[in-house]
Amino acid sequence: MSGSATFSFTAVETLYVDTCVEGPDRTTVRRLLASWNSKAFRPVVVPSRVVGVKITPVSVHVGAEVSDVDLRALTAEQAAELAAAWGEYGVLFFRDQELEPDDHIVFAEHFGSIDVNKFFQKVESHPQIAQVLKEPDQKRNIGSAWHTDHSYDAEPARGSILVAREVPPTGGDTLFLSVAAAYDALSDGLKTTLLSLRARHSNEHVFGKTSEHPKQLNGRFENPELTGGAEHPVVIKHPVSGRPCLYVNRGFTTNFVGWTEEESAPLLEYLYEHTAQPEFTYRFSWEEGSIAMWDNRSTWHFAENDYHGHRRLMHRITVAGEALASA
Repeated sequence: MSGSATFSFTAVETLYVDTCVEGPDRTTVRRLLASWNSKAFRPVVVPSRVVGVKITPVSVHVGAEVSDVDLRALTAEQAAELAAAWGEYGVLFFRDQELEPDDHIVFAEHFGSIDVNKFFQKVESHPQIAQVLKEPDQKRNIGSAWHTDHSYDAEPARGSILVAREVPPTGGDTLFLSVAAAYDALSDGLKTTLLSLRARHSNEHVFGKTSEHPKQLNGRFENPELTGGAEHPVVIKHPVSGRPCLYVNRGFTTNFVGWTEEESAPLLEYLYEHTAQPEFTYRFSWEEGSIAMWDNRSTWHFAENDYHGHRRLMHRITVAGEALASA
């Protein structure tokens, strides 16, 4: 990109260019780049407003890698820059960080209070941190379906911050996608229908006493008596970006309010299949010291289970959120 471009790349969400565009606003940039899907792209590094922090988008619709920052010594200015980027890109990725559990907690608290998950096993010395573990002799992993965390809460979590402690030699990737981009791609007629709907979300079928998941996961879930649910708009207004986001997910959405589960199933299934299209996704490969922090309001994620015979240990902190408004 030439130095004469006058717009700020921190506002751009579609993130590849092969020409110099002078001075357009954000909407114009998105439309231009969305139309260039057959050209040879080159990645753009997004200039940060904070010296030393570099933000590099990793796909057209979701995710950016952040480098040249030590998360153990984050300044208030850097934290504000990351919070803005988090709202813009949905997921932020970091490499080669050396966060001890205490550092992980301090980093998370830059973005809000910690929402301790009621069902995941805790790190014994740090109960604010959930342990996401698969041992070599276990066949099932946690999170192997498209979902977003805590949609069953009345005030769903803002996001999750996952630190890789032990990773398999191959496999174990996590996929992310943008539910904002998925919503944008729907027809105007279906958007109108969805804007009028609310949906029920529940965790009973995942964490409850009658669920098979805790048994299949060999005790890696706890507190089945604490399950519950909540209702949310099907299309929410993102609290940071203001974008409309499709807020249903295969993991926890059970039905539309006022509809039976049987009536809801065909439309929900269509939305799940539409949203999971590869064009909205990005695959992240882990290394020890890698971190992913994702926004639960604008993304889904999916943990691959392709590393049988190897140990994978991740530490997750969930950042508290707020009640969600309709778009």
